[in-house]
Amino acid sequence: MTHALDYLEQPDFGSTGPRKIAYRHIAHKTRPDLQSQSSDTPAGILFCGGFHSNMDGGKAEFLHEKCAQAGMAFTRFDYGGHGLSGGAFADGTIGDWYCDARLIFDQICTGPQIVVGSSMGAWMALMLARDRAPRVAGLVLVAPAPDFPRKLMLPQLPKQAMVDLQRDGVWYRPSEFEDDPYPITAKLIEESKAHELLDGPSVWVDGPVTILHGTKDEVVPLSHAQTVANWVQGDPVTLTTIEGGDHRLSTAPDLDRLWQAIETTIGSS
Repeated sequence: MTHALDYLEQPDFGSTGPRKIAYRHIAHKTRPDLQSQSSDTPAGILFCGGFHSNMDGGKAEFLHEKCAQAGMAFTRFDYGGHGLSGGAFADGTIGDWYCDARLIFDQICTGPQIVVGSSMGAWMALMLARDRAPRVAGLVLVAPAPDFPRKLMLPQLPKQAMVDLQRDGVWYRPSEFEDDPYPITAKLIEESKAHELLDGPSVWVDGPVTILHGTKDEVVPLSHAQTVANWVQGDPVTLTTIEGGDHRLSTAPDLDRLWQAIETTIGSS
């Protein structure tokens, strides 16, 4: 099913220039007057996707349909250089993509939000919880990958990748999920240091934090999810391991677990 598409203008961030940020949004049907709601009541769900993914993937589509059925607001978007948004993927950095997430949160999402973050999107969700704390009612993090460029990616790079990065400033990484390789830039790795979280002060979420992680995740090790669970503070923080689950966690049972986690977060917020 095709859902309504719209764009926001992202202003100039360094060398990347202005670009269009694509998003899809459905509004509340059962609670149209958000001003009358308690400030503690979640008004919607924001989905932040992963690195080199897009907003029309399986989890985002599933959540769109579930929220539409429940009459709950739902927002998803593509970072610059991803999916339907403008800009080149190779030009992007963690800081640029966080600016995109924050732009959507500030201009499209209304009222308190449950932020669902997948892989890199969990990093975005945690930064939103830090910077927009009064409006983050809870987090659901799937295979969370905060700090991944230097802590997960860099130690695993092959020797040729290091040669390419030092010589050319870019390495073309074979994709785990696609036929064509995609660019990893030295700028991405270097800039990411400014946004690393796990060695700094904990983020406090005034609501539940649920982490879902597969025991067979081929991209983010379970130990990283455990580090996130020990670092973040919420009321409560729950780490649920999915036996045999991969990085995507997009099977029908995985999606059902995701929705159950969201419903529990809604009920607890």
